[in-house]
Amino acid sequence: MSDSNPQTPAARSESPTVPVRREIKSFVRREGRITTSQKEALDTLWPRYGLDAPVDGSVLDLASLFGRRSAVVFEIGFGAGEALLHRAAAAPERDFIGVEVHRPGVGRVLNRAEKLGLTNLRVACHDAVVVLRDWLGAASLDELILEFPDPWHKARHHKRRIVQPKFCELVASRLKPQGLFRLATDWVPYAEHMQEVLNAAPDYSGGVIERPDSRPITRFEARGERLGHVVTDLAYRRS
Repeated sequence: MSDSNPQTPAARSESPTVPVRREIKSFVRREGRITTSQKEALDTLWPRYGLDAPVDGSVLDLASLFGRRSAVVFEIGFGAGEALLHRAAAAPERDFIGVEVHRPGVGRVLNRAEKLGLTNLRVACHDAVVVLRDWLGAASLDELILEFPDPWHKARHHKRRIVQPKFCELVASRLKPQGLFRLATDWVPYAEHMQEVLNAAPDYSGGVIERPDSRPITRFEARGERLGHVVTDLAYRRS
């Protein structure tokens, strides 16, 4: 029996070893507990607010998606969604796309969006890099927001930081000319890293700014301030 099985140890040892390349992720899925209300929102409100990958390798038609042509703001890692919901409610003339990998936060945003009656918001539960790279066309965004990404404090984990030269190149390719890349972090070494990467990028100009009115102080930030964290806001405009 074993002589006729092509998957014997001898046969397997003759096969070349193909290395498996895993893309480095800038996030870890810490799902946490999802409430009944959040699960119901994901089930019932997704057709209204949810955003899925376009079919056949195409890119999203944002004008058709929102039913109009307007400025589009893209937010990465919205967490509980406080800032995203605030922005969408405060600027009904603009359209917003939020991306978050954690389903409880997505479910919460869907519930709040319905209660607020928002029509200018869509949400994706996916890797934001994939959404940017594969779902969106070139020069399709007016603004991209990245606030309080995981700083990956330990030196051996710095390669996991989302703000890297290739990521900033991707952002630049999706921003319209003069589009804005906004960032915030409460970890000073990461703020320095962000500036180093973006100041070296040929497609951007900008630097440290005061906290914009469009960025509310969330519970996350308030907790950090109580712990003595220093928040740095950055804004870089694409040339």
